[in-house]
Amino acid sequence: MNDSRRGVTFGVAAYLCWGFFPLYWPLLEPAGSLEILAHRFVWSMVFVLVAITAMGKWRTFLAIARDRRLMLILAAASVTIALNWGGFIYGVTNGHVIETSLGYFINPLVTVLLAVFVLKETLRPAQWAAVAIGIIAVVVLTVDYGRLPWVALLVAFSFAAYGFLKKKADLGAFEGLGMETAILFPVALAFLVTLQARGELAFGHEGPGNVTLLVGTGVVTAIPLLLFGAAATRLSLTTIGILQYLGPIIQFITGLTIFHEDMTTARWVGFVLVWIALVVFTVDAMTSRRRLLRETAEACAI
Repeated sequence: MNDSRRGVTFGVAAYLCWGFFPLYWPLLEPAGSLEILAHRFVWSMVFVLVAITAMGKWRTFLAIARDRRLMLILAAASVTIALNWGGFIYGVTNGHVIETSLGYFINPLVTVLLAVFVLKETLRPAQWAAVAIGIIAVVVLTVDYGRLPWVALLVAFSFAAYGFLKKKADLGAFEGLGMETAILFPVALAFLVTLQARGELAFGHEGPGNVTLLVGTGVVTAIPLLLFGAAATRLSLTTIGILQYLGPIIQFITGLTIFHEDMTTARWVGFVLVWIALVVFTVDAMTSRRRLLRETAEACAI
């Protein structure tokens, strides 16, 4: 199996993990969303530290801690991923799995907007059309929900910001994740201690099964990130961009068929508009990449 095929295998495995996440978090009841989020930071920290030790990357990890600029970027990344994880966990444990999937569907469009307003990039007409269709879809869904689809917007904007900050940091998967979790680890641990003091902590009070599943949040967080890191080094951004839709597709189907969440006609219209926007966006990206490769080949041939 060549590198490209291995990359696709790793990428599909990563997005399958993320796609089926909504089936895991409800198993952690009666732990609330904030307790689950805190456990995710605490046990991710444990898992990543074990991995860093096993891979002998402590020197790199400590060098990051001494870099003030990197630490500021990672602190911002830590906050954005906390918002993303928190929004996702709240959504899937409170009957908003489909709305959560919407967040990851519109994430590429939000990323494009971030490029325009933060990086001052110029969009192609097709990209503007995709963004416009996506905005219309959000308006349709807002009218149907009777509120902004805030879970979807929180997930989309926080993940887009996280991706931007990760690109700025330009670190390996474990080193970056390790420092991000280390920054909020004391806050997460203090929150769990406070819950215990108030007699509201589920961990350790709901049987060994609940303890095992809560500890497992570290593993289920790190494994897909490891798989994704292996895929990203072997695949083009276009392929990664196409694979990323696998996660929200599975989440959408899960919310519809397993959790039996309602889909009104207006919601179907909103989602169809989002999917049309993504088709326009993806086709334009693939066409642009082919054109760039062709022009590069022609320039080299001259």
